[in-house]
This record gives sequence, structure tokens and C-alpha cells, in this order.
Amino acid sequence: MNTKCYRTGLFALAILLLTLAQNSVMAQIPSTHWAKDGYQYYKVQSGEIVVLDARDANKKTVLVNKEMLTPQGQKPIGVRSFYLSADGQKVLLYTNAKKVWRYATRGDYWVYDFAAKKLTKLGTNLPASSMMFAKFSPDASKVGYVSGHNIYVETLADGSVKQLTTNGTDKLINGTFDWVYEEEFFCRDGFRWSPDGNQVAYWQIDASKTRNYLMLNTTDSIYPYVKPVEYPVAGEAPSPFKIGVVSATGGATKWMDIPTDPVLQSYVPRMEWAANNTELVIQHLNRAQNQTEVMLCNVATGASKTIYQEKDAAWVDILPEWEETYYYGGWDWFKNGADFLWASEKDGWRHLYRISHDGKKEKLITKGNYDVMQINAIDEKSGYVYFSASPDNATQKYLYRTKLDGSGKAERLTPMNEPGTHNYDVSPNGKAATHSFSNYYTEAVNEVVSLPDHKTFSGDEKVAKAVTASAGLKAKSNVEFFKVKTEDGVEMDGWMVKPNDFDPAKKYPVVLFVYGEPWGQNVKDENGSSYNFMYNGDMAKDGYIYMSIDNRGTPVPKGREWRKSIYKGIGTVNIRDLAMGTKQLLKDRSYLDTSRVAVWGWSGGGSSTLNLMFQYPEIFKTGIAIAAVGNQLTYDNIYQERYTGVPVDAEGRAAYTKGSPITYAKNLKGNLLYIHGTGDDNVHYQNAELLINELVKYNKQFQLMLYPNRTHSISEGAGTGMHLRTLYTNYLREHCAPGAR
Repeated sequence: MNTKCYRTGLFALAILLLTLAQNSVMAQIPSTHWAKDGYQYYKVQSGEIVVLDARDANKKTVLVNKEMLTPQGQKPIGVRSFYLSADGQKVLLYTNAKKVWRYATRGDYWVYDFAAKKLTKLGTNLPASSMMFAKFSPDASKVGYVSGHNIYVETLADGSVKQLTTNGTDKLINGTFDWVYEEEFFCRDGFRWSPDGNQVAYWQIDASKTRNYLMLNTTDSIYPYVKPVEYPVAGEAPSPFKIGVVSATGGATKWMDIPTDPVLQSYVPRMEWAANNTELVIQHLNRAQNQTEVMLCNVATGASKTIYQEKDAAWVDILPEWEETYYYGGWDWFKNGADFLWASEKDGWRHLYRISHDGKKEKLITKGNYDVMQINAIDEKSGYVYFSASPDNATQKYLYRTKLDGSGKAERLTPMNEPGTHNYDVSPNGKAATHSFSNYYTEAVNEVVSLPDHKTFSGDEKVAKAVTASAGLKAKSNVEFFKVKTEDGVEMDGWMVKPNDFDPAKKYPVVLFVYGEPWGQNVKDENGSSYNFMYNGDMAKDGYIYMSIDNRGTPVPKGREWRKSIYKGIGTVNIRDLAMGTKQLLKDRSYLDTSRVAVWGWSGGGSSTLNLMFQYPEIFKTGIAIAAVGNQLTYDNIYQERYTGVPVDAEGRAAYTKGSPITYAKNLKGNLLYIHGTGDDNVHYQNAELLINELVKYNKQFQLMLYPNRTHSISEGAGTGMHLRTLYTNYLREHCAPGAR
């Protein structure tokens, strides 16, 4: 399940991140708005938009003050996010945000014109907080936006509004997407201005034949009511797409002729203008997601042609599935559209390639036995791409750069003496970057550095000082990073938090935190990664050993084979790795109490918890499973079919049955606490009842907690968080008693 924090496929990363994601600013907003000079950047501070300078921490200029943000007779608008026009003469302001599924992508928009010194509200005839994905035309004379599943263009000079589509409904969606496209492909913003601003290209999703999942709300009124969500489960055909182009002044839409399977259907998760005004570039995926085509579409005729294609024995990842800065679009072109950037795992590692416009020429840019973890910046003028990687330690992350023409080797920019996890927001011309760092024994530190020398402009070198200051803490830390090799020959990374006053001669209870699916890496060398946010107390003080292991199939930078070995094996391959890893640790470390072994997880981790409890009851004695998928056939088609195949026949459904916890529920021997929200629109409450039926059928006793009308994060309602943590903690203490023996 994609939660991708909701970074978000089958299932979530840690629920803490899930909760943060649901309440975060819009995901398309960059963390830093860099100015063209590569040194200055813009931020919202104290309700105003300010200009900061990377070279001088004390330099700050107010660009938009509260007076400028105050409509006549009203209070200043609260700026949720903002966008500057290309010429810097206008700023688009987003406010009054409302959540749509995962993110707050619906709200109100205003424009401040610096020359006219005027603040103007857009879409004044539309319902409040109904506008989505507003953006300037290239010349900033207009703003396009979506409201009520239709696309509008508003001319700023006179406030006139042109409605480009008129047939939008809950089931015929223009300019945005249905639930599953958003959840699994991160498709939210569904329209694009042409480079000259004269045309708009957009997606149309026809969800009319996609069956509704009927969620029952029993708490918000005396009479319960049904809340339908279009939700195609595994085996159901996806909603058909169309890609259309319409004049910015209105008129008929020209639809692109994109081939698709009339029965199985297919997907277009990426679409942009092809660096010109006459062509679109799209990424087309077949239903099984193991074959992709890059296609060029002639916007005048609608004709499409394939220029590049790729196949994989498992599945093909699209760029936003691992690189979140592309959640809201983007396609990197070079030499005025002569070449484009492409990411592929075809040589066994995730690398960047340069592909010619006609697809006939390609050049490997990043070379070596490592995975590109993130594309941090592309500076075509200087000829470099900045990216993150960690060739020698899959738990860490560092900044590199290499030549865009593929010459030379990757150059590490992060200092060699700063082991841990480094995150960067690099300015477009590579001159500066905001830099954050932490490792398991060093708290997070932030600074701004110049590149490529990686020195702070102020000379303060906060990260370097923090590394030096924390050097002595490494030996004192009760966190240990380790590798464990199973009897199957699989070597995995893990961390372990030992109790205070640890005595290796004694035995301690073990609590294993799991995720286990292609959307979650737990074992990261960063501060706080080993913290149990669900435990109401101090696990180390109470005498628990808390640990986690990243099995095969988790999205760690260990190459294609590691990640894709889980194909058709979710619920089996990952579960055996976790079980055998735990078994080996119990064998090798005598201080681990084999009679007190607990496991817990949320979403995909909840599913892993159930499977571990049911398939390996001789190892795991206590389990706490939250928001778990009990039957893989109940989860959405894009995620589940990507990793398990399309279940069009009995043979195809066999892998789903083999990996589903309900298949093994009859084997439960230990203590199980199962928790689910009845309003979960991601992993539906149906999973709980299917699992309950199986456990009842075989007289398997367990404890159940249902949270009425709570979603996948189980975060809504007064007192919910504390109640959940208390429930979790009390159950763990009762059934996996703390303390040394």
C-alpha cells in the first residue's frame, strides 16, 4: 500500500511519517525556492515572504509583507505556499488549504502584482477552497487551475475566466486524478501549460466503470451513511485515460491517439510538453507494469509514436516512485530538447541515461556498482548532474556529481569524515545547497554550503563541528548497526537498541519492528530512526531490545536484484528473510530471550507482522498488527499488480493467496493484537473482517481494537493517539514482559 509517507504502494512507511504526510504542506512545494543567481532563496517566515542569501545568514529582505497580503477590510491571508512568476513581477499565493486524500491540494489562490501593488483573489465565482494546482502561464499573464474536475484559465489583466472543460464530474475527471493514480503513481496535478502559453495539455480519467468501495460512516450522524470511493482492486481494470490538448482561449480538445489494451487497459503516469509547442512526451505503461514506452504525441494530429521502450522481468519503476521531487511532474531536457534524462535499472543498478529526442542514441551518465538514490540538481550550463548515492553502505546517503556527457567518474562532494545520512536541496546552477545531516548518534544539523567545495559561506561548518562533538557518543550509544546472514545466504542490514545497563550475561525480550515491502526502508543511519513512537515510555529503560531488519525487496540501494527479488513473493520471500534473520540473531546472541520475541508493524508492516505470527509461530510469540492487508486481492490494482502480477486467472491469483495472511491464520499460536480504523480508505476495514472470520473459524483467540471512522493513520478524533499508544504499550508489557532475566 502506498503510503509513501504516503510515499506513498502497498503500504506505509512508519506511521509517524504517515501522520506527518497527511498534515504536511503540499508535496509539490520545493523545500527551497532558489533565485536565478543560485545564492538567494525565498521562504515564508512569520507570515511574510522573505529573500535570504546563502552567503550571508544575517541578510534578509522582505519581499511580500503582511500589508501586501491583506485584502481590504480583512486580515492578512495565511500563505501556505507560493510561486514566483518567471519574470519575478508576480507571486501566486496558496491559502485555506483542504486535504484531498493524502495532501492539502485544494484551497484558494491569490496573486500579488508588484508593479501594480495589487492583491487579487482568483476564482471569485467558485466555491471556497475548491481550486487545485494553480500555476502561471509562461508569460504570467494568466493562471490555470482546476476546480470541480474542470480546468479554468483566468486572465490577470481583466479577471476574465475561461472554462476549458465543462464535462467534469466525480467520475469523469479533468486535470487531476482518481484515488489510485494519486496513491500509487503520485499523479495529482493533471494539466500542463505549453511553453508559449497558448495551449493546455491535460489528463482525463474516466472512472465511470471503476467500482466504488462503499465505506460506511457510522459516527458523524445518527443515521449511518455510505461514502463511495472509486477503488479498483487487484484484478479489476484501471480507469481508462485520455491525454488531450486544448487552446488556452477555449474550444474543442484534440485527443492524442495512444494505443491501449481494450480489456486490460494501460497507464500514462507521466506527461509533459516535449520542450516545444508541437509535441507531448508521455510514459506509457502496460497493465502489468513490466513494459514501458516513451512516446511523442503530435498535438495537431494526435498521432503518437514510440521512441524508446524498456522491459523488466519483474516491473519497471517510474521516476516518482523513488524520486519525490517529481511527484508533481517534470521531464529533464537538454540542448533545447535534443536529449532527455532517463532513469533505468537495466544494467542491474539504478542509473541515469541521456536519450536523444528520437530515442536512437543513449549514453550512460552515472557509472558503477551503485544506485542513484535521488536527483538533486541538473546544471546543464556547467555540465553536471548532482545526485545522492551510497555505494558502500545502504543505510547511508551522500552527495555526488558527475558529468552530464557521461565522461569521467562520479565525484563525492560530501566530506569523507561525515558518516551518516545527508540531504541536500541544491540550487539549479549548483553553486549552493541547503544541507542537513544526522546519524544514529548525532542529532540533526542544518547549514548552507557552497558547491563543489562543500564549505559553509559563514565558515561556521556546523555539520563538521557536530560530527567532531558527537564522536565520543558513538561508543556510548546503545544503538548498534549490524549485518545478519541467514541460513539461505541472504545478508541484511539491521539496527538494535539495547537496554540501559545492558548485561550480555542476562536475557532480554526482543521487539522486532517490520515493514518488509517495496515502499519501506527501516534501517537508516539517521538520528531517531530506531525510536519507537508507539511505545508510551522508554523501551531501553524498561529493559527491551528493539530492533529492525531490511529484507530483500525493501527499497534500499543494493541494486535491482535485491529490490526485485520480491516479485510475486510479497508475503513469502520477505517474510522468510525476516524470520530467518531473527532466527540467526537468536542463535548468535545468547542475550536475546527466545521465549519473549514480539513483532509489530503498520500497514505493510502490519501484513508482515501477521505473516510472521502465522507462518513462523515457533519464533514470534507476540504480535501487534496495525492497518494490515489480510487478503492481497482486496488491495488496489496498481500497487498489488506491480509486485504480484495481474491476477487474470487461477494461476495469477495463486501468488496473491500464497502471500496473504488469511491463508495462514489457522497457524496462530501466540498473542495477537489486531488494530484497524473502520474509515481506512487505503487498507479497507474489510481486511479486518476477513481476517477475523478466519481466526474465528479455527478458534484462534486474539485481541481486537477497531477505531471508528479513523483512516489509515488512525490519527483523527480527540484522544486517539494517546489511546493507541497506551493500548500498544500495555499489550506489549503484558504479553512480552520487559526486563532482564
